[in-house]
Amino acid sequence: MAQLTIITGGARSGKSALAEKLALGHGEPLLYLATAHAGDAEMAERIRRHQLRRGPAWQTIEEPFEILAALQGHDGWFSATLMDCVTLWLTNLLLDEERSASALDRVRELAAAARGLRTPLVLVTNEVGMGIVPDNGLARKFRDLAGEANEILAAAADEVYVMFSGLPLKLK
Repeated sequence: MAQLTIITGGARSGKSALAEKLALGHGEPLLYLATAHAGDAEMAERIRRHQLRRGPAWQTIEEPFEILAALQGHDGWFSATLMDCVTLWLTNLLLDEERSASALDRVRELAAAARGLRTPLVLVTNEVGMGIVPDNGLARKFRDLAGEANEILAAAADEVYVMFSGLPLKLK
């Protein structure tokens, strides 16, 4: 049974850097499961910076929807897998009409399946519920979905960290 680690926190809090460090602790080679896709030049630049920081030890697979299939299809091939990030995956699901209704079911499936993987898994997610209540329905739906997803995944995790201003706090 593989170890499941969750890293949460706000934007630009150091989540990805900590996740990379923890994954590297398992040795090489490493799998980076990217849920983002470059929809504009700014996002393309963010992705490029992340790739440069990671370096050659990492193989990247871009999968915006079928996370579980990607994890299971590559299980045992790598020393560790890092998925960055859960909230972008949820955004992808939420904005896809066919997948939106099953988003939370997919999170539950991920949480259950993670326990059966051989490869340690590090998940990065954002904490989005600490601010004001959003003024529109879609944003409130996303905030609630992300909060519930984080609860489900954290309950299944062996370790959970929250990042504040680049500093990790181990919760579990």
